[in-house]
Amino acid sequence: MKQLHFDCFSGVSGDMILGALVDVGLPLADLVRGLKAVKLDGYGLRATTVTRGGMPAVKVNVAIRRGMGAPLAIGRIQRLIASSRLPGRVKDQGQEAFRRLAQAEARAHRMPVGRVHFHEVGVVDSLVDVLGSLLGCHLLGVEAVTASAVNLGAGTIECAHGTLPVPGPAVAALASGLPVYSAGPARELTTPTGLAVLSVLAQDFCALPLMRPIAVGYGAGAADPDGWPNALRVFLGEPVPAALSEQEVVVQLETNLDDLNPQAYETVMARLFAAGAVDVTLTPVIMKRGRPGIVLSALAPTQKADAVGDVILAETTSLGVRLQEVRRRVLARQMETVPLRGGTVRIKVATIGRGRTKAAPEYRDCQRIAEQTGRPVREVMDEAMQAYRGGREKLKVKGKK
Repeated sequence: MKQLHFDCFSGVSGDMILGALVDVGLPLADLVRGLKAVKLDGYGLRATTVTRGGMPAVKVNVAIRRGMGAPLAIGRIQRLIASSRLPGRVKDQGQEAFRRLAQAEARAHRMPVGRVHFHEVGVVDSLVDVLGSLLGCHLLGVEAVTASAVNLGAGTIECAHGTLPVPGPAVAALASGLPVYSAGPARELTTPTGLAVLSVLAQDFCALPLMRPIAVGYGAGAADPDGWPNALRVFLGEPVPAALSEQEVVVQLETNLDDLNPQAYETVMARLFAAGAVDVTLTPVIMKRGRPGIVLSALAPTQKADAVGDVILAETTSLGVRLQEVRRRVLARQMETVPLRGGTVRIKVATIGRGRTKAAPEYRDCQRIAEQTGRPVREVMDEAMQAYRGGREKLKVKGKK
């Protein structure tokens, strides 16, 4: 299994992703040949080596010879992707990326998603960037994807709507729920297309995870500001085999509550997880003088303990928090993705020894599909597990052959 990590120290865009993938080993000829599966012409791809801030990087240019003839609505784009001969997983990811792009544009311009149209020339560029990036990961055999926090840039940008702050409205909408920051030159560093692709591909946003790199690539951005390496770095590697169960040190934070409105529990727990807690529980207890109460307990990595403690003190009636370092054993795990009607679902797979595993679908992925399709979330979760088991059986059969 191949593992890919995006280091977005100078943001991310579609052409930067393409350039980084080519630099890390994706043959441009294979990418061009693979994109012929889409009924799309009027463009060409060219890769050149450039320098960004003194650092060599690959710049992939999408040369547009002619546009689509008319703007395309999101429905037309998704039908174009569905009718292509791209691999099924790439189709699903491509449709999801454009769905997120359309929703971001709709929020930015205060209009229904159905009224969002992509420009005649811009849609060709976007289709090549999005589908090329997703197909490139598929051709490289990438199964696990992580990314750093994303640098959005700073300052202002000029566009058809006038002067806008960085990030622009569409990027700001797409950044919802993702770790982002602002640094570097006063310019836009992250584009809607790049962030949409990254949000679909990345299974986690974190520092460089444990891996064995086999190649490092750099994809150049279009701009070359003085004194700034405007490029996207990717690490392509293999996961380091983990022990069946590893031990780690975490901080356990606890406090007793007897006068907090229970309606606040949901918000408190959500903000504790947002601050970095890895687990939060509420346990009913009998406190002094026979009063009923709740013990709020949270587990957090050492570096997140202060932030989690601040949330407890700010969001509850507690005047103090108990802290102690504890050790916990965790099973080695990885994420796999399965396609379903309405989108993709991540499956968390843990190894329990002797070739055995246990798996569970990510609830939020299933919840999103259930909300979009109107189906019961339990039905979506069951279908996700059936798809996962079906994929495992196919691999077993293929291995026997």
